Amino acid sequence: MKIVQEMDSSKKPTQPVACEVSSIWHVLGKTWALLILKNMSVKETIRFNELKRLLPGISNTVLSDRLREKEKEGLISKKVFAEIPLRVEYSLTRQAKELEDVLEVLGKWVSKWKPSR
Repeated sequence: MKIVQEMDSSKKPTQPVACEVSSIWHVLGKTWALLILKNMSVKETIRFNELKRLLPGISNTVLSDRLREKEKEGLISKKVFAEIPLRVEYSLTRQAKELEDVLEVLGKWVSKWKPSR
């Protein structure tokens, strides 16, 4: 879904145009992804089990996968402490903190346009 057709006034496709968000949407669009970021934003650093408690229903495997994906994309940082037992802390990067503003605007848009029931 990286390419959409640009339409001119006669509704005929002209040339392909790359979608700017498609490259990150494969990470942000996955189940739990936005909830993880939202819950990480409430603290400066958070540990795995603490984050898992904030997300009832998520499995260890899915949480681990989503954290790894976000780390790879530069949205979170992982700090491992050489202690026994091993201690790992996660935090949002500056890039992800900027994304919080985007998510807030998106949330307002959803509230404005969601169908009333």
